[in-house]
Amino acid sequence: MGNENIENNNTEELKSENNPFANTSLDENEPANDKAAEEPDSQITDEITSLKAELDKINNQYIRLAADFDNYRKRQMQEREALLKYGAEETLKKMLEALDNIDRAKASVENVDDVNTVKDSYNLVFKQIYDVLAKIGLEVIDTKDKEFDPNMHEAVMQTPTAEYPENTIIAELQKGYKLGDKVLRPSLVNVAVSE
Repeated sequence: MGNENIENNNTEELKSENNPFANTSLDENEPANDKAAEEPDSQITDEITSLKAELDKINNQYIRLAADFDNYRKRQMQEREALLKYGAEETLKKMLEALDNIDRAKASVENVDDVNTVKDSYNLVFKQIYDVLAKIGLEVIDTKDKEFDPNMHEAVMQTPTAEYPENTIIAELQKGYKLGDKVLRPSLVNVAVSE
């Protein structure tokens, strides 16, 4: 009987409030604390939901950005095609006046026997065409008494001579043109070489 009192006292001590193990269940099949088990799961679920919402938001932003970029790329391509197709429009508009004068000159010289009238008409139209092209930016590459420059000139002939310094252009065989700094067509030239 003495042993029973000791066991009862031990059991009561185990169940007392001061014992941290007092509220724990001794049955292994029974969950220890329902609230404690649910809390981490609900936090994880909330965090997953929050992350999914943020991922959806970022994904939508990406889709919109990709669509905007695709539209921008298509617009740039259309503008480039229009520039290539209609880029010469202003140039051609400026040339129309010269073409009109060519037509007038052609009509005016059909019944003219005076060569000077034809020559004057030709010179007028020729000057007008060059003026229009100069306004656009076309320049004739200068060759007279210049030193040969392979960036601007193409030597199609070389003449041994003592009259000119070596590599000096003696004659221009075909005019060259440039637009700004870009050579459109090099001048075909005859270059002096030492004898």
